[in-house]
Amino acid sequence: MKKSILIVGVGGQGVLTAANILAKSALKEGYNVITSELHGMAQRGGNVECAVRIGDVLSPIVADFSADAILSFEPLEALRNLKKVKEEGIVITDVNPIIPPLISLGMGSYMPVEEIFEKISSHCKLLKINADEIARKAGSLLAKNIVMLGAFSALNIFPIKEGSILEVIRESFPERYVEVNIKAFEMGKESINEDMNESI
Repeated sequence: MKKSILIVGVGGQGVLTAANILAKSALKEGYNVITSELHGMAQRGGNVECAVRIGDVLSPIVADFSADAILSFEPLEALRNLKKVKEEGIVITDVNPIIPPLISLGMGSYMPVEEIFEKISSHCKLLKINADEIARKAGSLLAKNIVMLGAFSALNIFPIKEGSILEVIRESFPERYVEVNIKAFEMGKESINEDMNESI
């Protein structure tokens, strides 16, 4: 068994935290785990990519067209990394764009979000989630990354028990932030289950 996911976004969105929680959860269940991370020029606002690979893997590198899934916290970052996912793979992305500082200053333009989604869905399966809205309902916009992790968990791409992930979430945050993150995880998972039921 070999599974790979690429988690992408921009600095400050909690990409590394989500990747660490997923990796630690897999380790708890006895899987071989290899991770890698790549940061853009700016720590906050620059692109961040993390690979989490489990099973019969030796390298942290996710080759083109080999990832089982891309979990993207920002639409354009999903498109930028699209070549990494298998044709039979899936992209799960938040629908809310983060406009890069240079574009905000008038240097360049941001591709229309619907055009981004069209390009992605022409390559592989696409699931969209309004993670900002769900995180606010859970109690904190900062829990957006955990909403996305819950959405990924609902797809059962990685054979990791929900209990293991929840245990690592409890270990990863100060006590006063645990419940909001547990709620964010559960609401993210529910949102994907609802979407899948509606499409049946």
